[in-house]
Amino acid sequence: MKGFYYTYILYSEKDGQNYAGYTHDLNLRFELHCKGNVPSTKYRRPLKLIYFEACLSKEDALKREKYFKTHYGKMFLKNRLKSYFTGFQPETK
Repeated sequence: MKGFYYTYILYSEKDGQNYAGYTHDLNLRFELHCKGNVPSTKYRRPLKLIYFEACLSKEDALKREKYFKTHYGKMFLKNRLKSYFTGFQPETK
């Protein structure tokens, strides 16, 4: 969607760590990460996009990215993504 900025979380399958970032074009940025064109994640591939949020401004996205890098932000993500990390699959009827 145009006009949005995205804050995103990548999971490194290599080292088991998360990476937080923000961008205006989420698809392109994720592609650059996967191809090794981003220095901070180049040696942490393969990567999975495990979470993202849309923000109305660049400033909001940057603040959210910084929050995700704090202790409280990491706890928020851990709680929010609990089912992802435990492999929980809801039952389908």
